Amino acid sequence: MLNIILFGPPGAGKGTQSAKLIDKYELTHLSTGDVFRYNIKNETELGVLAKSFIDKGELVPDEVTNNMVKDFLVRNANEKGFIFDGYPRTIAQGENLDIVLTEMDTSVTMMLALEVDEDELVKRLLERGETSGRVDDQNEDTIRNRFKVYQEETSPLAQFYSDQGKYTGVYGMGVVDDIFYRLCKAIEAKLP
Repeated sequence: MLNIILFGPPGAGKGTQSAKLIDKYELTHLSTGDVFRYNIKNETELGVLAKSFIDKGELVPDEVTNNMVKDFLVRNANEKGFIFDGYPRTIAQGENLDIVLTEMDTSVTMMLALEVDEDELVKRLLERGETSGRVDDQNEDTIRNRFKVYQEETSPLAQFYSDQGKYTGVYGMGVVDDIFYRLCKAIEAKLP
């Protein structure tokens, strides 16, 4: 089973690249962002709770996120593999994912990290905010707070997977297809 964590700060292009990787490698997409947006749009109890954190540029608590992810994985246990988009974001989530995947007799194959300059990320997110209507992408202060949270809470996860020999950094600037080519090259290097 091919299980890829697509990693990077907000606006790095994880959603765009996930779609392309899913098609090429026939993976099932797990995006906590999509799950959160669905729940927020439908004003579920989880959605209301998640929105209160997201609107402040903070991460949704691990327990809520972990339970959602486990449920998704168990319901899709017969798939060829998964691409994790926006999860895990903390070492605790990474440890939880390892446990859940071990219970399913599989593991994380690799973490692909999209590396993009912060000023480019701000530009991308503000543009996305104009076209998508996403409130969290329309205010530069909120965006920069998300980067601060990412650096403090999420980036240590790169070391967690590096220690397992599963981390690969990929240059995330330039044309979408060029970035995709670099991602595929990194994946092919890990396949048996």
